[in-house]
Amino acid sequence: MKKVFIIPALAFAFTTACVPAKKFKELEDRFAELEKKNENLRNDLSDCEDFNTSQTAELGTLEKELQQVKEEKNQLQKEYDQLTGAHNNLQDSYNALEKNSSSALAENSRQNRELLAQLEEKEKALAKEQARLDKLQKDLEARSNRIDELEGMIAAKDAKMQALKNSISKALTDFEGKGLTVEQRNGKVYVSMENKLLFSSGSWAVGSQGRPAVKQLGTVLAQNPDINVLIEGHTDNDPYGGNGPLQDNWDLSTKRATAIVHILQENSSIDPNRLTAAGRGEFVPVASNETTEGKAKNRRIEVILTPKLDEISELLNDM
Repeated sequence: MKKVFIIPALAFAFTTACVPAKKFKELEDRFAELEKKNENLRNDLSDCEDFNTSQTAELGTLEKELQQVKEEKNQLQKEYDQLTGAHNNLQDSYNALEKNSSSALAENSRQNRELLAQLEEKEKALAKEQARLDKLQKDLEARSNRIDELEGMIAAKDAKMQALKNSISKALTDFEGKGLTVEQRNGKVYVSMENKLLFSSGSWAVGSQGRPAVKQLGTVLAQNPDINVLIEGHTDNDPYGGNGPLQDNWDLSTKRATAIVHILQENSSIDPNRLTAAGRGEFVPVASNETTEGKAKNRRIEVILTPKLDEISELLNDM
């Protein structure tokens, strides 16, 4: 760069010594113009150097981006190749599937028909089972209602028998403690009268002390027309030793039960169909026949009062 400035200066010094003033002035103007051009060239050179530097940096950046783009291209090419391979495989599979589609569709159709037939059978079976279940449910509800009704009837019968027991106990209060007891068990009322209240030894005629008790019992029974009456005669195990038409304790117990029935029938409002007489002899003792007290308890009349169970029997038959 310095050589550029030295040569013009020497030329200028040389020419000033050899040319006139006018010529010198022209040269001087020419020198100024050249110097100005030189300054412009230096500026342009500086701009070019700056531009070159920036372009060099930009070139380095572009080279890096180019390298990155090449790597991305290689990766994309690799992925493209993989996708192309997968596409080719799918195309081959599709071609094979399309080739076999007719037979496959036919098989699928056959399987579908079989499944639909099986499903229809299952639906029919389910509907049948549901119908059976509905019927069982209705039967169960009906049976439950009948059971409730039956329990209500039984409770009503028990309540009525309790009321009957209370009525009999009240009517026969004067005879309690004299060989007469009234109790309720198993849905029935038992009126037990020992022979000392009713009969003399070996006799089946009801005495004057026992007849009022039987009549009062009959009055209560007449007020309860839906009660069945069973009169049972019982003896101890001593053999019957009397004379007359009786042979043994069977006859005696039956005859005593019949005597009670006759007294109850004197109350005409008692339906004879409600009355039953039975002789049990010595075979249903309530105490030991080894003692005098036990034998006295075994010689007795038991009047067993049972509610009519026709409605309950009908209900049970319907269940």
